[in-house]
Amino acid sequence: MIVVATGDFEVYHGVVNELRDRGVTFTTVEPGAALPERASVVVTDPETDLDAGIPVVTADPADPRDAVEELLAVLRGGAGRTVVGIDPGDRPGVAVMIGDTVVAAFHVPATQAADVVADELEDATDPLVRIGDGARLVGARIIDDLPDVPIELVDETGTTPYLGTGARGMGDVLAAVNIARIEGEAVESREIEPTAGEIQRIKDRSREASDANRAIDDALARRVAVGELTIEEALAEHRDSE
Repeated sequence: MIVVATGDFEVYHGVVNELRDRGVTFTTVEPGAALPERASVVVTDPETDLDAGIPVVTADPADPRDAVEELLAVLRGGAGRTVVGIDPGDRPGVAVMIGDTVVAAFHVPATQAADVVADELEDATDPLVRIGDGARLVGARIIDDLPDVPIELVDETGTTPYLGTGARGMGDVLAAVNIARIEGEAVESREIEPTAGEIQRIKDRSREASDANRAIDDALARRVAVGELTIEEALAEHRDSE
């Protein structure tokens, strides 16, 4: 059992909310009070020095989630490797796993995916990122933007599950979980030559985004495709060239 022993309101509030959000059973005691017989790990604040006879986790009031993940790792008997799965797309699913447990999940715009991964892996030991091989252009840009960590490219065939009633929007995140579990091919980058269809889709998007209802040319669309420009930057260059 997890025991929360702190007189710091900010630490108490943050840790207890994180535990409740995850449905984790815990109890609370005053710092220095006797611990319950079933206590397995205790969490406290940086100012409290506990001699508990069991593992003690110190929670940073600014980052209670990190402390809770450490608590759960102790209960599991070891943290295991941190693996991040990414299902690339316009809004990639991102799943963070420690061992066999999903500890965090995100569904964010593609431009934010690499930053989310960097934040999640900031203090991880021996992390690994696994990214699906679909949505080639988006995936290639995410790979280029990822921090300096090992990356595997995974065949994502069959990773998106059937979604029943009420599960709309969860497919990308669940696919990311499945991708995190599949061994892939180690890569450092991914060189992609955009297809004619991909170029045309970018030109269509530029027309939709243009005030003048004008599409960028093929050269600018290719630069968008490989991540050199955003649609907005390409439109600005297109206007300046006229």
